[in-house]
Amino acid sequence: MKQEEFVQRLQEVQDLMNREKYLEALNILAKLKEVEKTHNFNYDLVHKLYQLDSNTHSLYNQQIILDRIKKMQSFSNLNEILLDDLKNQLSEHDGLDLEDSILHRELELLILRGNLSCYFDGNKIRFE
Repeated sequence: MKQEEFVQRLQEVQDLMNREKYLEALNILAKLKEVEKTHNFNYDLVHKLYQLDSNTHSLYNQQIILDRIKKMQSFSNLNEILLDDLKNQLSEHDGLDLEDSILHRELELLILRGNLSCYFDGNKIRFE
């Protein structure tokens, strides 16, 4: 793959991210990471590749977490969710197995981005 095509594919990933199509973006990124192993692209392109990969994984996780919380709230009028319960629901229903620290970080990012209105209270999140 030539550098120009690699750059185009990175732009395609960025466009997919803007449209919140994270799984499609992750599929392209996986292929680009394989290509990168066999090519000698400049540092800036490789850095952009792995930065996009990290950001896309995080946004994908956040999308799934937010959807799961909404589903959990729709079944009952929850004022709080235990983090362990959320983690188990994500694993069982969404196939998303996250370490506690990553789950906490993704929840913090959802709060900071204004996508989730809650706060941490020990081992649970409480909704405002």
